[in-house]
Amino acid sequence: MPAVVIANTGDVPEFEGKITFNVILCVVIAACGGLMFGYDIGVSGGVTAMDDFLKKFFYEVWERKQHAHENNYCKYDNQKLQLFTSSLYVAALIASFIASKTCSKYGRKPTMQLASIFFIIGVALTTFAVNIEMLIFGRLHLGLGVGFANQAVPLFLSELAPAKIRGALNISFQLFITIGILIANVVNYAVGKIHPYGFRISLGIAGVPALMLCLGSLAIHETPTSLIERKKVEEGRAVLKKIRGVDNVDREYDSIVHACEVASQITQPYHKLMKRESRPPLVIAIVMQVFQQFTGINAIMFYAPVLFQTVGFGSDAALLSSVITGLVNVLSTFVSVVLVDRVGRRALLLEACVQMFITQCIIGGILMKDLKITGNLPSGDALVVVIMVCVFVAGFAWSWGPLGWLIPSETFPLETRTAGFSFAVSSNMLCTFVIAQAFLSMLCHLRSGIFFFFAAWIVVMGLFALFLLPETKGVPVDEMVDRVWKQHWFWKRFFNDEQAVEKRETEMIRPHLI
Repeated sequence: MPAVVIANTGDVPEFEGKITFNVILCVVIAACGGLMFGYDIGVSGGVTAMDDFLKKFFYEVWERKQHAHENNYCKYDNQKLQLFTSSLYVAALIASFIASKTCSKYGRKPTMQLASIFFIIGVALTTFAVNIEMLIFGRLHLGLGVGFANQAVPLFLSELAPAKIRGALNISFQLFITIGILIANVVNYAVGKIHPYGFRISLGIAGVPALMLCLGSLAIHETPTSLIERKKVEEGRAVLKKIRGVDNVDREYDSIVHACEVASQITQPYHKLMKRESRPPLVIAIVMQVFQQFTGINAIMFYAPVLFQTVGFGSDAALLSSVITGLVNVLSTFVSVVLVDRVGRRALLLEACVQMFITQCIIGGILMKDLKITGNLPSGDALVVVIMVCVFVAGFAWSWGPLGWLIPSETFPLETRTAGFSFAVSSNMLCTFVIAQAFLSMLCHLRSGIFFFFAAWIVVMGLFALFLLPETKGVPVDEMVDRVWKQHWFWKRFFNDEQAVEKRETEMIRPHLI
């Protein structure tokens, strides 16, 4: 069936193509990179709530937990414990810039394969760790895998997908992240009573999605854009025909070739990225990642069992509550898959801001009113907190979660795409590191105020999305500049001003030439 794409400013040229089995296979296997990432997010929060894990590596924290009059807000406040979670994101931040060059020079597919290898090494080190140094060293290797995967997979999906369903297919990355979190929560709950090595089972199972990506990547295609960009022109055309399921791919092929020719003139993509006309997608990419983390989602997903224990649930009940929030996360991401290419990106983001703001304020209000330094919440209030966390997670899962990755992956022109997206990934990893390293300490010092802190950020996010975020629904990735940035009421000045400067410079030079 022909794919007809409608942009905000008029008709986009028609590209022939079907939704083929080849595309679906490539999407499922590539999205296993999201499964790796999601499982790690879920498992790190679960094992930090397990007594066997704490006794082995963080004895002081375990001892503090046993205290009869423990401080509800501060019993997990330990920098080394937070480093267990956050160290991964330091490595991922650095790896994203290396992965950018690997993506450009060798392709998206080899970058994903490297990601799975780094991750498997990290899994082995953390599973069999005998001391905290070995544990952190393993987490750093996991971070290298996450950095490479998060750089390559969203680009791979955006370049592979037909424009009219690009949003839905790209969101499969976030969908697999949520599935990974859910699986990790289920595993943590299942092995929580296996003493003393249940936590090692949880950590070891992280190798399964990495192995799936490593072996599965042998069966998938490189993207046509990457092949043509690296001068494998005929192979690129052949792959484009295969993934589109038709022989007539001339218009899309010509569009990719043109984009690659423009990109080939740029020998220093990071230098090009710093120029005025590159600022709109760069600012959007970085800001989207900062906002995604400052919703407070990872504070909740990392430490959900810890949070639920804080408000009065026992260890088993806390892990079960995490399973429930993980299930909500997965189901709500399907909402985004269905709606993102119908209602657009901005509508989902704005609705979710309202929803997340209300829930954060309710949670903060309940904790401020009823959770003292010692003791538990009344059972009714604790249940409301769990429900509000689920509503919050739902809003995030169909908006800022998937779209935080989708929008930066589709808005850069080819000449700065891998370099620009590396800034998005590194910004995400930096903010995730900050939140992961600081959340338990913030919970200790701000107490219920931490939820109002995140609520304030959500207000800023909503205003940004309302006034400064352009709609990218249905626009081919290689036509974003003309059809999105140059048409936006604010961002168009970065292009018009640039053209005006060039025109003035030409007029100044011309009399001297005459």
